[in-house]
Amino acid sequence: MDDQYLDAFIRESEEAITELNNSLLDLESDPGDREAMDEIFRRAHTLKGNFGAMGFEDASNLAHAIEDLLDAMRQGEMDVTADRMDLVFAGVDQIEVIVREIDQEGESSTDTSEMVAQLRAVLEEADGTAGEAPQSGGEATDGEDETGADLVALSGNLCTDKKPAAINAVEGRGRTVTADVAVPREVVEERLHTTPGAIAELNTRKNLVGSAKAGSLGFNAHVANVVAAMFLATGQDEAQVVEGANAITTAEERDGDLYLSVSLASLEVGTVGGGTKLPTQSEALDILGIRGGGDPAGSNADALAEFIAVGALAGELSLLSALASRHLSSAHAELGR
Repeated sequence: MDDQYLDAFIRESEEAITELNNSLLDLESDPGDREAMDEIFRRAHTLKGNFGAMGFEDASNLAHAIEDLLDAMRQGEMDVTADRMDLVFAGVDQIEVIVREIDQEGESSTDTSEMVAQLRAVLEEADGTAGEAPQSGGEATDGEDETGADLVALSGNLCTDKKPAAINAVEGRGRTVTADVAVPREVVEERLHTTPGAIAELNTRKNLVGSAKAGSLGFNAHVANVVAAMFLATGQDEAQVVEGANAITTAEERDGDLYLSVSLASLEVGTVGGGTKLPTQSEALDILGIRGGGDPAGSNADALAEFIAVGALAGELSLLSALASRHLSSAHAELGR
């Protein structure tokens, strides 16, 4: 197994276990803490996926059993009790031992079957299905019995994921972030070779009016270029560039200077799991100082969204200036592009 992948897996697992234990303590002190419960579930889900991706199936099965028990508590199907919390803590302790063994030996010799059986037994006892096989393929769920509705699929595309949609621009999805800047007139004239008024007028006619006439969901010059580059560099889901670039750029002249802003409504980004574990992408996150979940959890993903927004703002300023100064057309003519 590639040492780079294994090292990234170990670091991420250790961080997830630490955050999981912290959130478990929060939940133990306040069983009604919904935020702690959601964070616990996410961490258990991440551990399950990471173990499976690395081929540690026994550990993945254990994390899966913990995840299912936590989900039952989260959905209100069973109460958060001291005995159940003790069992979850014991399962997480075993996961910690497994990660330590993998770090030292490259594999684990821990037998998880007994712990998995205990976790599954609690679940079966709670829903009265001990010894029964899971049902699928049209069997009614509790939710269907309660509502009279039929479950067709987990997602109905109202989300909307990986497709341009107005709902994401209105309600946001993932992170919603705005970056803005005030550029003195002399900088615009000396460095960008145009004027604040020319950029503001161009933005209105091109990014706002032009986009509206085209029926576009994005009102910007080329935010997608920056979003795509940052997604590839930091291990994000490239297919989500389509909604990540759903942005609005505004420009106006204020007291002779230029004010420019860009708002990105739906940046779906993360700094743990998935492509962030790849060596090059992990190194890029290290350079930015945001590898891992952050403290508090999710703060590094917030920072990544801000980095992308600032990059998009710089890209908008650059292209609008090149257009307003007519340097874009002359550069293409001179360079044959």
